[in-house]
Amino acid sequence: MSITIAIDGPAASGKGTLARRLADYYHLAYLDTGLTYRAVAHRLLEEGGSLEDEAAAVDAARRIDLGNLNRGVLSAHAVADAASRVAVFPEVRRVLVEKQREFAERSEGAVLDGRDIGTVVCPGAEVKLFVIASPEVRAGRRLRDIESRGGRADFDAILADIKRRDERDTGRADSPLRPAADAHLLDTSEMTIEAAFQAARGFVDAAMDANY
Repeated sequence: MSITIAIDGPAASGKGTLARRLADYYHLAYLDTGLTYRAVAHRLLEEGGSLEDEAAAVDAARRIDLGNLNRGVLSAHAVADAASRVAVFPEVRRVLVEKQREFAERSEGAVLDGRDIGTVVCPGAEVKLFVIASPEVRAGRRLRDIESRGGRADFDAILADIKRRDERDTGRADSPLRPAADAHLLDTSEMTIEAAFQAARGFVDAAMDANY
């Protein structure tokens, strides 16, 4: 059995948690494509490059190893913000999309989450989910996550940052964040992680029953 599950949505919508749960449940490889953009940004920051230098960002993208993405390092807020800036470069996106497609083409199937999986990276995926939640709910989640790790943050600042990232992601000319025409919409604003997982499982199981 081989199945590709494409999960898209804005920051802190719950798509990453959902993707990991589905990958574990169905024994599929998992790729958080957002980490690939963060890896590019992190390399630029480490090497002293400018986030506005498209050529340097493209070079960094070509050197990214999808098998060596350190989530702990790449989860830093500064890296996340920088990633949304380098992600607007069309050539960076082309380089990373090619790497992401290679990951998705493994024989056993895969789960990928990001901003353009169902529309660009894996338009032929058997299951496409578009996960959303209100900006306020997402800001609250991000705040609780920071505080759970011993950090401190301001809710209003987080909310403003999330809205800025949403605007960048949905407004960019190349591969904007939007649901695929055949994606299942999943609003997690008032759902527990378990409820969201069970809803997603329903879509996946239905697709498997229809195709196998």
